[in-house]
Amino acid sequence: MPDAQKIGETEHFWYKLQPEGVYIDSQCDNKAFGYMDGRLVLSEDCGHTWPHSLDFPEAHNLTFSCILKNGNVVFATPAKIYVSTDNLRTYEQITVKDVDGSDYLPHTPKDPGNPGWYFHTIPGVNTFDVHGTEMLIWGNYCNVVGGAAPVNIYYSTDGGQTVKIAYKFGQSPYTHDDGSPGGGEEGIALGDPDNPLCCRHVHTVAYNPTEDAFYTCTGDHDKPEGYECHWLRGTYDAAADSWDWRVIVSDRMNSRYKAGGISFVDGDLYWISDSNCREPYDRGIFRCAPADIARPEAHTLLFNPGVESGNMIIEDNVILASHCAPASPMACGFIVSLDGGQTWAQHDLKELGRRSPCRFHAKNSEGWFRVDLRSEWVDFAEVLFIKPKSP
Repeated sequence: MPDAQKIGETEHFWYKLQPEGVYIDSQCDNKAFGYMDGRLVLSEDCGHTWPHSLDFPEAHNLTFSCILKNGNVVFATPAKIYVSTDNLRTYEQITVKDVDGSDYLPHTPKDPGNPGWYFHTIPGVNTFDVHGTEMLIWGNYCNVVGGAAPVNIYYSTDGGQTVKIAYKFGQSPYTHDDGSPGGGEEGIALGDPDNPLCCRHVHTVAYNPTEDAFYTCTGDHDKPEGYECHWLRGTYDAAADSWDWRVIVSDRMNSRYKAGGISFVDGDLYWISDSNCREPYDRGIFRCAPADIARPEAHTLLFNPGVESGNMIIEDNVILASHCAPASPMACGFIVSLDGGQTWAQHDLKELGRRSPCRFHAKNSEGWFRVDLRSEWVDFAEVLFIKPKSP
């Protein structure tokens, strides 16, 4: 592993690791949020200095965080979620509200060391401008490590002070809480008993302002009871504070619908395939009109990296995506286009070790994307920053 903050470069971007001693978990414009030595820390100059800090013994167990435009910081350990509204002088635990307005409380885990990843998510972009209001919305990527958890989509319209459930998936017979890291067929059933739609976890949630609609896709497996790879479209009625979700398509885990990185550019839908398990694989970065998502013949294949991936971000005509390390010939593979998908390149930052990049945050005010580097594909390791070069 190279020295922290050492800058390397490829033909298409510069890259550097996070500073030593701090794990920078999220960023927004000039602000950065992270943790070190049992403390939460907040920077107002893109991580150069950390003037705000707060003792938080569970800091090393953070599995989610998001800085909102108003400065509030929402952060979570596996089964507890919090908000700070005053630059980390104080924080409060949030009690999530269920779809009926009642308190939504995490289950009592069989193994307290595996409470379930209730709030962890893979995308780094979790906020969207919805009719002038910043909405925080995400789905939990769970049932891999950390214990079994129900699969939900969460949202907040008041700067993270109130968090509610937008959608609850059903009770999968394969992710009961049996005390194991990923759940099993025995133990406590988790999820909505009245919803027959089941999945292992949520890959991403994104908003299309052209339609005023939200899209989400899930994973992972093909089960005797049905597929777990679903695409849903949701609309939100702000006046009634209510949601309407419809399933668009469900398909096999070796199809393009096992996916992530949903993004919208000028009304068009982009995503990257995480297709795996058995050949033939249906892989690549795709684009289509949202109305055509269930019509593969209407999709445009922009680039096929040849490996599975569920992580991608698009900003300022730059498309940045990654390889899933366990399935890739590259140690730490990145996919990049600097011209909106007209030309493509792939780079192996092999000096970083075998890593799966995910949680691509939008560029900070100095022009750097922030990226998680995960060992295998989900275990926390390091943080990388990437700055695109001019095309």
